[in-house]
Amino acid sequence: MRAVLARGTLAVTSMVALAFLVPLALVTKQIAADRALIDARQQAAAAVTAMTVAADRAELARAVAATVAGPQHRMAVHLPDGAPLGATHARPEDVSLVAARGGALTTEVDGGVVLLQPAALDGGRTAVVEVFVPAGDLTRGVATAWWSMGVLATLLVAASVVLADRLGARVVRAARELATASRAIGAGDLTVRVEPAGPPDLLDVGEAFNAMADRLTAVIDDERERAADLSHRLRTPLTALRLDTDALPPGPASDRMRQAVEALDAEIDAIIASARRTAAERALEETDLVDVVADRLAFWAVLAEDHGRPWQVHGADGPVWLPVPRADVIGAVDALVGNIFRHTPQGTGFRLRVTGQQLVVEDAGPGIADPEAALRRGVSGGGSTGLGLDIVCRVARQAGGTVTVDRGDLGGARITVSLAPTTPAQAPAPARFRRGMPG
Repeated sequence: MRAVLARGTLAVTSMVALAFLVPLALVTKQIAADRALIDARQQAAAAVTAMTVAADRAELARAVAATVAGPQHRMAVHLPDGAPLGATHARPEDVSLVAARGGALTTEVDGGVVLLQPAALDGGRTAVVEVFVPAGDLTRGVATAWWSMGVLATLLVAASVVLADRLGARVVRAARELATASRAIGAGDLTVRVEPAGPPDLLDVGEAFNAMADRLTAVIDDERERAADLSHRLRTPLTALRLDTDALPPGPASDRMRQAVEALDAEIDAIIASARRTAAERALEETDLVDVVADRLAFWAVLAEDHGRPWQVHGADGPVWLPVPRADVIGAVDALVGNIFRHTPQGTGFRLRVTGQQLVVEDAGPGIADPEAALRRGVSGGGSTGLGLDIVCRVARQAGGTVTVDRGDLGGARITVSLAPTTPAQAPAPARFRRGMPG
């Protein structure tokens, strides 16, 4: 945009400069020629005056020599009887014409122009004073004037372009800030605001953008508060479930039920706490994927042992930080592992692998018949809500990655979540799998 403004200003100012320079250049040339001719007429008038007092040719020759043009061999006096005094450049017919008709005459000759001025003598005779003006005198100072006007016009055009560029820079800078902030909002960063700048229209746009972002943040926070309220309503049936669990006779089954109720209660607390966090707080949160996988595998390992499911996990050597709230990462990991428990027979094994760039979850089940449809929200081939993989996709987008579904080495579904960590991940350890414990 700055380049367009600069080119437009250059074109306009150049045309304006030319519109003034061309006539001014012609006028300057004409003024220089007129100045030279006026000087010639003055010298001719001086010679005519001298002829009225000169008594003979000798005195007239001295009068001619006293002028500026005389010593430069640019003045001559054509007397009616005798040879002309001084250096002559005029054609004889032109001299005869002026002597016969009277009146001054300016005519071109080789090397310049001559001015022929008649002078009346006693006895009704007429002499002609000739002043030669070289071509250089006709254009004296014109080149300097033209050069000065050209330099001045160039400076004015350059200054106009620089000024337009500076003004355009303000507009472009403000527009780019708005574009960058809009992309950040589109990517989920609701903390972005702009400093309104530029012309009035862009100031209004910047203020409107900030108002929109504030309103969007407020709406999202309201929705999360509503989600927290809805999650809190789960405590009523959870309390009834806890009372029923406490009434069970002691034994391994009742212990597992109590553990499940405690875990469910902790999950509800975590959901409420996460839902009540503002969009600004969530935008600043980062989560270690390795720590989340280890934590969630500690929970799912108990169910895997009960169902007879062999499992393996391979973790990266160092933390893998994602710009995603911890609750969202937990939800994605639980969705991936929970789908295995819901949609594969008991005894089906599974495997997790975490590297600096990927989270891979695969199982030995029947696989996913339509991987493309499985990634669409609300679509499920197993009779569920179809939200599990959509949760994973949303977290992947927040982390700057993607999700792909295909068939893995274990024979069943393989879901690969590509990641863009916020810090460089350490090189993964050589491929090794641990069974029965998170690693």
